[in-house]
Amino acid sequence: MTDAQAGTSAHHLHTTRAFYDAIAEDYATHFRDDLDGRPLDRALIAGFAELVGAGGRVADLGCGPGRGTARLASLGLDVFGLDLSDSMLAIARRENPGLRFEQGSMRELDLPDGTLDGVVSLYSTIHTPEDELPALFTEFRRVLKPGGHLLLAFQAGDEPLRLERPFGHPVTLDFQRRRPERMAALLEAAGLTLVLNSVRARDERLGESAPQAYLIVRKSA
Repeated sequence: MTDAQAGTSAHHLHTTRAFYDAIAEDYATHFRDDLDGRPLDRALIAGFAELVGAGGRVADLGCGPGRGTARLASLGLDVFGLDLSDSMLAIARRENPGLRFEQGSMRELDLPDGTLDGVVSLYSTIHTPEDELPALFTEFRRVLKPGGHLLLAFQAGDEPLRLERPFGHPVTLDFQRRRPERMAALLEAAGLTLVLNSVRARDERLGESAPQAYLIVRKSA
């Protein structure tokens, strides 16, 4: 990475952290029961948990207020959450005192090689620039054990969504929508094998503006 690229990446991380620090409490309230109306999404998460196996060690990367982390724990996984935003982590720890949450970047995980049985990234790659995805997916592969699985969720599409002043806060951030086949190709180029490629149509009743994509990949044994 060049000095210019490193500077751009650092600025992007700072912008993302500041955005979620600003909206954390409103976000947590608005999405408190986010999965309740999404039975297919819950089924895919449950299927991932079964692939990993009871007691499997899993990292929930970009965990936000920890709702997904708690669901994964309820499915029998030994899971911890990681997020950039201190404000999001404060909510996660407050609402899930029995779970572990850490501050950090999923681009540079403080974990030895081959440590995890599973990695979960639910809508946390949507702020990563396209040219940084190969390195990110290589990092995901690095921390997985042979035979470990990665679950990736994101909005499907071509045009990004820009949110300005969400919940009245003076912050702005772009949300990238991507083609599942493109993401699958990048994951495979990073040395991961495709297990599932699933796209659910957007549900207007839930306020969704794009189809929802789920990919599950595996690190070769």
